[in-house]
Amino acid sequence: MRGHVQGVGFRWWTRARALELGLVGSASNLADGRVEVNAQGSRTACDGLLTLLRSGATPGRVDAAVERWSTPRVGVTGFVER
Repeated sequence: MRGHVQGVGFRWWTRARALELGLVGSASNLADGRVEVNAQGSRTACDGLLTLLRSGATPGRVDAAVERWSTPRVGVTGFVER
């Protein structure tokens, strides 16, 4: 995510929404001020999280959400903030 997304509760909010959708993964601060969200679950749940992240209802301000789809990693449990 690009925008004003660090120091505003964005990762916590993302984690809460991901858990509500039954997703596993993480939301991590990057050194350049972006937040990287890795989510695994059903396509419908992942699309739901993307919709929420782009909704304008997040803490802070999301200017861009770039998506990349890949094969899920084995052994990922829970959803953590890093």
